[in-house]
Parts: sequence; structure tokens; C-alpha cells
Amino acid sequence: MDYLIVYAHPNPASFNAAIKNTVEETIKQKGKTFETVDLYKINFDPVLKPADFEAIMSGKVLDDVKQQQELITKAETLVFVHPIWWYSMPAILKGYIDRVFSYGFAYKEEGNEIKPLLTDKKVIIINTLGEPKELFEQTGMAESLRKTIGGIFEFCGMSVIHHKLFYAVPYVSDEERKSMLEEVKTLF
Repeated sequence: MDYLIVYAHPNPASFNAAIKNTVEETIKQKGKTFETVDLYKINFDPVLKPADFEAIMSGKVLDDVKQQQELITKAETLVFVHPIWWYSMPAILKGYIDRVFSYGFAYKEEGNEIKPLLTDKKVIIINTLGEPKELFEQTGMAESLRKTIGGIFEFCGMSVIHHKLFYAVPYVSDEERKSMLEEVKTLF
């Protein structure tokens, strides 16, 4: 599979949904293969529980995690589409990462060092924000987001090839949002 799209927004009429749809259409038009995981639609349980740790300690993972890990294993490139809320990703996506990018799958220890295990994967991250670009860049938050969110995947050995931030989405015109969707197409 060429792409795995991991989508995290609860509103099917959101601009994030329009981005996800544009990503899917663009990939189809290029003749590439993909699957989409809509975390809210599948009601993914984001809570890391003692059962997760017990499974990992015995060299296993829970079934819902295994299913997601199998999708990741099949994909060449992962595409994450989500808003930035409270200067971070939605909790459901953070929980997905906590549970799915687990020890033994995404990384392991060798001696006193961490060894990344997903070195053959690429990542595209597409985020929407309510803040204007100037403010977000002046405060250093844009760079912080790129380091913290991108750093998760880089820790696992993945190569972040694009991290696109779309600013002030609720406040821009429809024409500006259409232009943003055109920009999404250029990432593939």
C-alpha cells in the first residue's frame, strides 16, 4: 500500500474532512493505493491501559493495536490529517500514538540506546489552526509544533517529508480555503 491516512477530527463537515477528501482524491488520481483510518469513526480507544503494558511485556499487543500496526507495516507513507487544539494534536490521536507506536513495534532498546524500527516509512503531516500565521511564527509555536509532532515520528526512524500548517482556517474566505486544498494536492 502506498499511503495510510490517519484522520482525527470528529466533524464530518469540517475543513479537516475536506483536506482528507482532497488527499484521498489526489492519491486516487495518481493511481496509488491507500487506506484511511478515521479515528473517531472507528471509535478508537486512545487510553493506554495496564492491559496494553501486560501485552507488550509478553511480546504481544492488543487486537485493536495489532490491526493498526499491520496497516502501518503495509504503508510506504503515513499521512496524518488533524487540527491543532490547545497547541497539540487531538487527544484521540495522541492516544493512538501512545498505543500503536509501542515498544517492539516502533522502537526498541539495544544496550543503552534506543533503536528506531520504522526507518522505511515516510510521513506527511497536515494541520489546521485558528491562529494567524504571523502570530504563530513570532511566538515560535510553529517551530515547536514541527519539532514536537514531527519528533514523534523521527524518534521511530520515520522521515517527515512534509509538515504543512494551514493558518486562521475559521477566519479566511472560501477562496482562501480552496487555495489551501489546491496546496494539499502538491504534497503528493
